[in-house]
Amino acid sequence: MASFTIIGTGNMGTAIGGVLTDGGSEVTLVSHEETGSAPLGDVVVLAVPYPALASVVDAYGDQLAGKVVVDLTNPINFETFDSLTVPAGSSAAAELQVKLPDASVLKAFNTTFAATLASKQVGGLPTTVLIAGDDADAKQVLADAVVAGGLRAIDAGSLARARELEAMGFLQVGLAIGEKVGWTGGFAVTR
Repeated sequence: MASFTIIGTGNMGTAIGGVLTDGGSEVTLVSHEETGSAPLGDVVVLAVPYPALASVVDAYGDQLAGKVVVDLTNPINFETFDSLTVPAGSSAAAELQVKLPDASVLKAFNTTFAATLASKQVGGLPTTVLIAGDDADAKQVLADAVVAGGLRAIDAGSLARARELEAMGFLQVGLAIGEKVGWTGGFAVTR
C-alpha cells in the first residue's frame, strides 16, 4: 500500500487525510510552514491554495521526482472570483507537470468540498473523486486508496482533462460563494 504525504493541514488536507486513513493508508500531514523539511511518501497531495503551489515546488524540488503528486487546486482569481487564472487550454495541473517533469501529476479532489469528503456523501450519494492524469498506475493507486476510504473514484481521463475539472471546481466554488449551494453540497455523480 502506498504511503501518503499531505502538504496542507486545512479543511481539505484534514478531510483527505481522514479518508485515506479510514482506508488503511499510511498518512502524514505536513503544514505549509513545515514545507521542505518533512520526508515524503509515495504520493504527495498538495492541499494548498493555487498561489502556494510555486513555493511548495521550490521547497521540495527534486524530492518530488518519482513521486505521484496530486494537485487539488482550482486556479481561481481570488480577488474577483470571476475567472480562472491559467491560460485557456491549460490547467494548474498541466503547469505543475511542466515544473515537475519527473513526477506523475494527477488532478483530483478539486471538484469536492472538504465537508463532502469528511461525510463521504453529496446529497445522499457517495462522494466521488474524479481523477485525471497521464500515468494509469498512479491513477489506480489513488483510486484504490480513495475507494478503500469509503468514496467512489472515477478515471476522468488524461491530464488534459484537468482543465475541465478545474472549470467544474470553479463553478462549484462560485455557486457556494453566491450561496446557491452550501459548502456541504456540490456535484454528485451517479452511474
